[in-house]
Amino acid sequence: MKQKKCYGRTPEQIKAVRPLKDGVIADFTATQLMLKNLINKVAKRYNVGKPRVVVGVPSGITEVEERAVEESVMQAGAKEVYLIEEPMAAAVGASLDVGEPSGSIIVDIGGGTTEVAVISLGGIVVSHSLRIAGDELDEDIVNYIKRELNLAIGETTAEQIKMDIGCAMPLMTEKAIEIRGRDLTDGLPRNVKITSTQMEEAMKDSINKIIEVVKLTLEKTPPELASDIMEKGIVLAGGGALIKNLDKLLSVETGMPVYIAEEPLDCVVRGAGKTLEDLERLKTVLINSRKRK
Repeated sequence: MKQKKCYGRTPEQIKAVRPLKDGVIADFTATQLMLKNLINKVAKRYNVGKPRVVVGVPSGITEVEERAVEESVMQAGAKEVYLIEEPMAAAVGASLDVGEPSGSIIVDIGGGTTEVAVISLGGIVVSHSLRIAGDELDEDIVNYIKRELNLAIGETTAEQIKMDIGCAMPLMTEKAIEIRGRDLTDGLPRNVKITSTQMEEAMKDSINKIIEVVKLTLEKTPPELASDIMEKGIVLAGGGALIKNLDKLLSVETGMPVYIAEEPLDCVVRGAGKTLEDLERLKTVLINSRKRK
């Protein structure tokens, strides 16, 4: 989080970079250095040699992107690397019964991608990956404030606005906060007040695209699994699950109950950890994934 606060604040001789973007590697060298540092910390703390590593990747990742991830992790010092699709990891982390013959649906709205998947018998039956998620919503807020209020703000400020007053449907009581940015007319700092209604408008198009992907996944779901899902409902995971009233809007649009996973921000990493503890289950998941591709 400390590094994230550096975006847009670094002096000329220092450059803050994002190793990952849209769920895949954007800067190979930076990713490798970051992973090497993390693996070394783990090795020293737990007094182990080269560790096994599980990496969550988007379900729509290409083979070239897969090889880039594997190569980065191996060169960073891993003994073995396993790739697990993020919706499967999220489902395991959300404590869904992924090994049962009944269907479950998970919607994981992360930073770079939104993953929607129907899971049954330890494998993904239907899935869609959309490169619209938290980062895109931040960009929507930046563009809205620039267009409507003639004010320039950074992505960090936009994310804070999203967390404070971002919503997918009108709130019971409208919220407002004061933000500071650079006036695009005279270039001077200026304070403005923005409301949750404005943020709903700013994010509307991207949120509608996410809902359309959920509907598309449900349309392609086999009838028997669809009846299971109708009974169990939709589970939301990822940071995007915390957007106010998103669960209510999704419920209205699909006519199904929608639940937010416990600790949605940690679902993918917890699921990856659980599968690493059970390598046989992990290998089964990987086999099912390869068969689909």
